[in-house]
Amino acid sequence: MTATFRFDEVTKTYGSQIALDRFSLTGHEGEVVALLGENGAGKTTAIKILLGLISPDRGRSSVLNMNSKLHGQEIRRRVGYVPDQPALYDWMTVMEIGWFTSGLYAPGFFDAYSSLVKQYQLPEDRPIKQLSKGMRAKVSLALSLAHEPEVLVLDEPTSGLDAVVRREFLESMVDVAATGRTVFLCSHQIAEVERVADTVAVLRGGHLVLSEELAKLKSETWMLTAATTVEVPVRWPIDLKILSARHEGHHREWLVRGDRKHIDLFREQNPHFTSLQTDSPNLEEIFVRVMQPKPQNGQTRSDDWADPATWERKTEEATS
Repeated sequence: MTATFRFDEVTKTYGSQIALDRFSLTGHEGEVVALLGENGAGKTTAIKILLGLISPDRGRSSVLNMNSKLHGQEIRRRVGYVPDQPALYDWMTVMEIGWFTSGLYAPGFFDAYSSLVKQYQLPEDRPIKQLSKGMRAKVSLALSLAHEPEVLVLDEPTSGLDAVVRREFLESMVDVAATGRTVFLCSHQIAEVERVADTVAVLRGGHLVLSEELAKLKSETWMLTAATTVEVPVRWPIDLKILSARHEGHHREWLVRGDRKHIDLFREQNPHFTSLQTDSPNLEEIFVRVMQPKPQNGQTRSDDWADPATWERKTEEATS
């Protein structure tokens, strides 16, 4: 697949505050790429850098093979952008703002906009100030799509919308990607994103903690819940990666990455568990776990007892 946008080791700080730290991410044509994170995680900063609105301290980004720092104006002309709070002239009607915006683009914009207005069932002659927030979001989307951009950038576009409108809005992104265009979606609406995203990346305090194709992420991520009556250390298959861990008394819980054979091997290597449950978490459960702090002292880590000799010694100490 052809790459349509790219971040390469992008770092941005505001004083002592790190907004992005060596952030790398690539989007391809026909993909919906979702960037997830809490408020303040760095999502909006990433969008501004990508569109050439601000410059990174280090690293680079590009859209359609154009350097964001050098070609920001051309990039903004060629992409579609829907911010979390669209800036619309609310005294104009739905059709008037389309006619006004058409002067900034090539011929054909207004016809395409009119078609989208009908598709989204927007009231053509109603002033924007009289529209609901969901309708205003659809006007912004129609304005962003009418020039048929190759990349559509959405910054929390469904914030404040009701559940039905939010679902309709996000599902329309699948239709956009189906035409071969790229959708770069920044959001914290995890459940809705799971319905539409092809690739998911997670930012935590400016750091990229996860980036993966959604289908692969879900098929290779497991929630393990175990109980034991003795404090025997856990023996981990070397290729099973731990994403998060909880250890409370004799109850243990891990979010791990690996294929099914590694889970079966984990069972074989830890026969002392009185129970071991394996579940497939949804995206929201994965997100909540990876957003937690890394395991601290006393919590199980993936590499604690991967070495067989160390495991034997630790087990003997625990059971003696």
